[in-house]
Amino acid sequence: MTDRRGFITKSISAAGALVLNSSFISLPKEKLTELNIEALKKTPEALASDEDFWSQMKQAYTVSPNIINLNNGGVSPAPKVVQESLARQNTYANEAPSYYMWRIMSQGKEPLRENLAKYAGVSPEEIAINRNATEALNTIIMGMTLKAGDEVILSKYDYPNMLHAWRQREQREGIVLKYVDLKLPSESKNELVKIYADQMTAKTKVVHVTHMINWNGQIMPVKEIADLAHKKNIEVVCDGAHTFAHIDHKISDLNCDYYGTSLHKWLCAPIGSGMLWVKKEHITKIYPLIPNDTPLSDDIRKFENLGTRSFPIEQAIGEALNFQYSIGNERKEARLRYLKDYWAKEAIKMERIRLNTSLKSNFSCALAHVGIAGLEAGEMESKLFGKYKVHTSPTKWEALNGIRIAPHIYTSTRDLDRLLDGLKYLHTL
Repeated sequence: MTDRRGFITKSISAAGALVLNSSFISLPKEKLTELNIEALKKTPEALASDEDFWSQMKQAYTVSPNIINLNNGGVSPAPKVVQESLARQNTYANEAPSYYMWRIMSQGKEPLRENLAKYAGVSPEEIAINRNATEALNTIIMGMTLKAGDEVILSKYDYPNMLHAWRQREQREGIVLKYVDLKLPSESKNELVKIYADQMTAKTKVVHVTHMINWNGQIMPVKEIADLAHKKNIEVVCDGAHTFAHIDHKISDLNCDYYGTSLHKWLCAPIGSGMLWVKKEHITKIYPLIPNDTPLSDDIRKFENLGTRSFPIEQAIGEALNFQYSIGNERKEARLRYLKDYWAKEAIKMERIRLNTSLKSNFSCALAHVGIAGLEAGEMESKLFGKYKVHTSPTKWEALNGIRIAPHIYTSTRDLDRLLDGLKYLHTL
């Protein structure tokens, strides 16, 4: 009971901080505090369907009331508190850029590194701050020492920028790329692991695996694949672009060797912010994407040698992290799952609808892909937006042909009712 009371007290305190530091403007502070106290007594699963609570959360954002944005998988909007922080930092930097950025604002880098590392469950000496998952993962892909004939296992459903990087190395250096044959959606960890295991040989040096596949939201069993790979002395690169601050996990849970993510997706940090994690013992052997004077040092900061960069964006990441803490990982994940299930379980009742995402919690969360027999992805997206102003991502890739739907915590069930109306309309075409 004491532990539970302490948990609730801390949660209320965090929620109160969120109210004071963001744009909850429609109700008096006292009323909001009362709502938060009652809401935070609920389990994450019970709170997930509390539209009153989440309608207040929506007011922390400045999203358009005229467009329903269901493409948060591409880039999520930042809460107002993050936008205001970024604006303050930018104004401050421009008073005397070379002085304030390099001598004053740069002092915030290490505290930010420590906070990100604590949230991710890893050491600060393994975290580099950069601009997006592409930069983070290309640092690893291009920085590894591989030779002609070395094998890399990957999937054609991995993100294009990562595939391009591996294929460039294949073209220039003669490494061998071996693609697993994924059948999506999948609801069997054993089968997914076996698909990767079957490609492993004595020549395999790297397995590249995407934690959540961006096309349809498939969650992959990274830890199980990594455990098997390590038994064969194979290193594992994990693309965590869509899982960081989306599903409740620590990087250390995955047992991978390298991990990259975009912070402007589910964390709602400023656009153009990302993070790289490298297991400490591997840092020295990875060459930085942009060289410095000691490319084989064991200092994670060698991967931040970008030259002039946006200090305001970096510093505003901290506000996004505070916002995430105020919501709580479990509460956020439960809400995101609830939103996906809300529309998807209704959509699959339509005869021509094909849901290309599992409804099981082990294999999906907020992001999902839906197709309609007889309609192309682009047609679905354009007609849905044209008639209903519902913004989605047209996704035609490998065997997938349809639209990707990715709500966020500011999305309401009313928004999803409009999506369902749109899908019913498309279903008649």
